[in-house]
Amino acid sequence: MTTSQPDTDRMWAIDRAVDDLARGEETWAACGLAKRRALLEQVAAAVTEQAEAWVRAAVAYKRLPDGSPLIGEEWISGPYPVLTSAGALAETVRALEEGRSPVDGFSVRGAPGGRVAVRVLPHGIWDQLLLNGFSAEVWMPPGVSRETVRDRAGLALRRPADTQGVGVVLGAGNITSIPILDVLYELYAHNRVVALKLNPVTDGLLDVFSRVLAPLVDVGAVRILTGGADVGAYLVHHPKVRHVHMTGSAATHDAIVFGTGPEGAARKQAGTPLLDKPVTSELGGVSPTIVLPGDWSEADLRYQADHIATQRLHNGGYNCVASQVVVIASDWPQKERFLAHLRRSLSAAPARPAYYPGSDDRVAHALRAYPDAERVGEGRVLIRNLDPLAPGPALTTEYFAPVLGVLELPGDARLFLDDAVRTANESFTGTLGVNLVAHPRTIAALGPALDQAVARLRYGTVALNAWTGVGYLTATASWGAFPGHTLDDVQSGIGVVHNALLLDGPERTVVRGPFRPAPRALLHGQLVMSPKPPWFVTNRTAATTGRLLAGFAAAPRWSALPALFASALRG
Repeated sequence: MTTSQPDTDRMWAIDRAVDDLARGEETWAACGLAKRRALLEQVAAAVTEQAEAWVRAAVAYKRLPDGSPLIGEEWISGPYPVLTSAGALAETVRALEEGRSPVDGFSVRGAPGGRVAVRVLPHGIWDQLLLNGFSAEVWMPPGVSRETVRDRAGLALRRPADTQGVGVVLGAGNITSIPILDVLYELYAHNRVVALKLNPVTDGLLDVFSRVLAPLVDVGAVRILTGGADVGAYLVHHPKVRHVHMTGSAATHDAIVFGTGPEGAARKQAGTPLLDKPVTSELGGVSPTIVLPGDWSEADLRYQADHIATQRLHNGGYNCVASQVVVIASDWPQKERFLAHLRRSLSAAPARPAYYPGSDDRVAHALRAYPDAERVGEGRVLIRNLDPLAPGPALTTEYFAPVLGVLELPGDARLFLDDAVRTANESFTGTLGVNLVAHPRTIAALGPALDQAVARLRYGTVALNAWTGVGYLTATASWGAFPGHTLDDVQSGIGVVHNALLLDGPERTVVRGPFRPAPRALLHGQLVMSPKPPWFVTNRTAATTGRLLAGFAAAPRWSALPALFASALRG
């Protein structure tokens, strides 16, 4: 690589950290299941203790205004998923301690295409109350039997003494739970001790992360490093490192694996990586939202416009799975009315700084590529009338910025759905996530055709009337690209994370949610108690609800529910 080496003191610190881990691997191998479960409980306790400081640090580097409802995003995508994942992983360890499969107690059913699906949400009374109307299944590849799913769940925890060396995690800079969740997955799913290298954007979280991971640092299983690309390059090429996991862009992946400049491009074309060790990754892409035509009320149009605006604008648009293109039926009589609501939702969402490096440049690139694009609200861009035959970079370049395109395809619901699935599979870059929005009557009319469409979509998470981000927040769901990518065509990455049941080789997660929130859903005869979700960018009480959710995840109890429900309803 052309990246310069770190200075001597920094190289010495990296060498020492890797040497510590090489020694710590023996200690980790000696940690039995009971000890590993206790460590997860200690991590969860540390997250609870550090939660306020965690959110303050995230708010500081993202420059969110004091008192903004958007602070709820930092609770819900920071401490909350780490708490739920630590708890779910601890239950998986407990099952193995007791000689059970982690899948025992979870419903398993047949899914289209000769698949089996493990229902991971809801699981237990708390899920049924807090996420009422939402569900999630992990689908296994065709041909995998229920018995195989049960027997193989647990991955490397089935052989805790058989450790797999030192791994590197290159942390993300956008969602603050990602580095911690990736460390836990490397340790528990793959039995690798971990050198976590923080993205410089998140260096302000170093103290919090050090305290959160202290139980694992103390046993020699984790070390945390900071620095720029020079530190990352030296670390991943270290001779004692056996594996690398990264979150970022495909361009960053290729720079790490093949090198930069003409030499890196030549290596990629020749299939000769510069990095001579296995790499797994979660890399984002261009995520579509497919809106099926139907007969919607004005309230439906307004709510789903807010829903899609959230899919684009959550965390300022700096999410690997942010929706980038809305695929809509050109023949839908309500198309223009829906797009008017969408424009309003994009414009009315709370303003926020463009904190992620390069955002303004990427927005400018979109405006140059599409001169007729509209500016809607502060720093936001809406691109209408993408040409299905020559849509341009909106379908192939991940903007990682508040840019949303609209692609129109012809046909009634059934024909449109077939065309939209084909277009999503063949024309969009990346396979991390796809969203579908459909009225309950449309779902009923399509019948099995909709399930078959879900099965045909080659995406790691498919969400129907929910955002794929719900899959990210579900500890027992798998998260990652659709399987089959390679180093020289990596798309949205290789491998999965989260997956707290430690299922062996999941294909995708399928999430379903309510088309309408409560109480409006009840008025339409749908038994849904969930109000507008707290991750919506238009939720007025998201900061309070997010803090209460994280507190509940730390200590689930009936007495905490009234305040939580009251805040959620006010949102």
